Amino acid sequence: MNKLKTSITAFSLLLLPLLLLPGNAAPAAASRFTGLDGDPGLRSESALVINSAGDIIYRKDASTVRPIASITKLMTAMVIIDSGVDLEQKITVTRDDRDLVQMTGSRLDYGATLSRREMIMLAVMSSENRAAMALGRTFPGGLEHFVEQMNRKAVQLGMADSRFADPAGLHVENVSTASDLVRMVRAAYQYPLIRQASTSTRLEVRPWPSRGPLTYGNTNRLLKNQNWHIALSKTGYLNEAGRCLVMQATIEGESVSIVLLNSFGKLTPFGDSNRLRKWMLASN
Repeated sequence: MNKLKTSITAFSLLLLPLLLLPGNAAPAAASRFTGLDGDPGLRSESALVINSAGDIIYRKDASTVRPIASITKLMTAMVIIDSGVDLEQKITVTRDDRDLVQMTGSRLDYGATLSRREMIMLAVMSSENRAAMALGRTFPGGLEHFVEQMNRKAVQLGMADSRFADPAGLHVENVSTASDLVRMVRAAYQYPLIRQASTSTRLEVRPWPSRGPLTYGNTNRLLKNQNWHIALSKTGYLNEAGRCLVMQATIEGESVSIVLLNSFGKLTPFGDSNRLRKWMLASN
């Protein structure tokens, strides 16, 4: 059975360029980044980079199933938006939204009230765990039904090796592969609100009418780097997942999807991104 699954996964990866093409789109112009020589020397354990046509530019251990931490929040945002719930409706953080898994803190104290739209912005932009949990808890049908919808969306996207266990990515059971996450990144890019949330560098919110505002920043420092043109991004971290980063970016006029999983060191995904970009440009 393991040999069969390995064969199926390998075959799926070979088909990735075809499966990622839009249904009625004409073939894209030849990529300047295919067939590159050498190796970028990435320190992330898994990596996958593809162009807009789905051609693989770089691949490293792309089929290994790994915890994905807060990369999960892209799926959370898509499921909320897909459902058609009122994004302007106010929802309130409660004790049910606290993190009892990783025991992380939050500046959204119990009673903090924001619109669903603002909660999506905080969850995606600043990886605010309580915002993500509140979105799942207040979903029609409750948290359990929300997680079911996350997994259903994964199936629809062809993410055969992915499973979701909570809206914030706090459980190590939120798992995927680099090849699956490319699909999720490209799907998330179709949502204007997710693009806005993931690339905004700063957001001010007012969860309490009688207190001052809270200011949040984006967890992806590359957004402030003038060498990068990023259309979508999400970071993630758990001890078990390592440092993770996914992006949709434009390099020398060409759109590429980048997935970096399980790197050691807080700055390593950003360093890997720069090493990758330098390698791509130097090989032309």
